[in-house]
Amino acid sequence: MAAAVLIGLAPSVHAEDSEELAKKLSNPVAALVSVPFQFNYDRGIGPARDGERWTMNFQPVVPVSLSEDWNLISRTIVPVTYQSSITPGSGSQAGLGDTVQSLFFSPKAPTASGLIWGVGPALSLPTGTENQLSGRKWGLGPTAVGLIQHGPWTYGALGNHIWSVAGDNGRPAVSSTFIQPFLSYTTPTAWTYTLNTEATYDWRQSQWTVPIHAGASKLVKIGERPVSFGLFATYWAQGPKSAPHGWGGRAVVTLLFPK
Repeated sequence: MAAAVLIGLAPSVHAEDSEELAKKLSNPVAALVSVPFQFNYDRGIGPARDGERWTMNFQPVVPVSLSEDWNLISRTIVPVTYQSSITPGSGSQAGLGDTVQSLFFSPKAPTASGLIWGVGPALSLPTGTENQLSGRKWGLGPTAVGLIQHGPWTYGALGNHIWSVAGDNGRPAVSSTFIQPFLSYTTPTAWTYTLNTEATYDWRQSQWTVPIHAGASKLVKIGERPVSFGLFATYWAQGPKSAPHGWGGRAVVTLLFPK
């Protein structure tokens, strides 16, 4: 209903332009400055499954042209979290979590087969303001993305692996693989329907954490500014006792700054 109201307020969006921008949002290495604010609610956390967590991920994406053929795409994730009862007697915490910074070197043109790809480093920075919100480790590793956009469809995967390389010796070492396969369909009216997972494998604990997200977003224009609004359901398919369980939710507001 909220999306319908916003659409009614923004009839000036040109269908072709908004559809193209919506498709670019489905491409993690598109040459488009975007600033997503991603709001997540998760519950059923901890051994008693009575913990809950609210997280706002600030996720700016900034492309830099390196040459006629190559872009450098900076993707940053800065979490701001409030959580309570994550472990027995832990109370509540609020503040910044650890930052993940990814840099993708990506060709400006797809391959002859239509593949869009990028590779580069990923860094984990111990920016957490509370002990329970930070691993207190510096991390480093490779990241890569590959996708194809065919008509209204976008499908591909993004991944990274991060090892801890420095930090608090009293905290566990990190060896973690993140895999995000994704599938989306964008309509001529700039609706995008998306299904993805954001699976993490902890090599130290031999444990998968697998949330599944499904939902829709709509690109509209507020004044002269294109903005995307999205709502998603989250289901936690697998994870340790410390992970959320059952159903959660996600809302995303993305500001776009096309050239």
